[in-house]
Amino acid sequence: MPIALILATALQAAAPAELASPPTLAGFETERRYASNASQGVAVGPNDLYAVSNFNIARLDKKTGEKRAEWTGEKARFPHINSCALIRADLVCASSNFPATPHVSTVEIFDPVTLTHRGSVSLGLGTGSITWVDRKDGFWWAMFANYDAKGGEAPRDHRHTTLVKFDDQWRRLEGWALPTTILERIKPMSISGGGWGPDGRLYLSGHDLPELYVVAIPDGGGVLDHLATLPMEAEGQAIDWDESDKGMLYGITRRTREILRMRAPTSVKR
Repeated sequence: MPIALILATALQAAAPAELASPPTLAGFETERRYASNASQGVAVGPNDLYAVSNFNIARLDKKTGEKRAEWTGEKARFPHINSCALIRADLVCASSNFPATPHVSTVEIFDPVTLTHRGSVSLGLGTGSITWVDRKDGFWWAMFANYDAKGGEAPRDHRHTTLVKFDDQWRRLEGWALPTTILERIKPMSISGGGWGPDGRLYLSGHDLPELYVVAIPDGGGVLDHLATLPMEAEGQAIDWDESDKGMLYGITRRTREILRMRAPTSVKR
């Protein structure tokens, strides 16, 4: 059965909050590798790639892989920029004080060409460490990670990882937990990357495993629906969809710090 039909059926059905055995479907094909220093993730624009490494961001030419700009911040102020995404005319990045506690999360905004730091939104304490941020349907969406050991803040653990929907003033509107089918795979760590795909579904990546989790906002209840799992070469970490080339996903491999361009299965690219 085609992937699109499987996922569409799962979305349309009156699915329970958790699927006992979500399918593992055809995965992503790596098409190109770029040399980089990326240790946390990658962002992608029409002409550029952004290698994200805690308090360092490098802009690379998408065609040649050459470095075009670089930003390095104060480690004490920017200890853990985890991911970035090109949104409107800004490079919008999820930043936290991981692995320190109590958790403090901010959204850092950069010029996408010069990498000049433009501003910051402080989200404060109490939810977890922000790992990614995206924009959809006029709202901000962000994931807050929680951990069992390093970087954990008791009494919360990996089960408290939370997807939050914000308005334009960064006021929390709604939040959702992860289903056990994902929690069992990511423990003792959390979700490191995510974003809305070309098919309108939400894709999440963990900290270590080479796979993506396809999820949906549930029709009822507060737990995301886990629709499918898709293998990929990137071992978790922050990912980004290329909006200028539908169906192309970028990730990293921490083994070599390379950026990976990965093509989605045909039926995902709707």
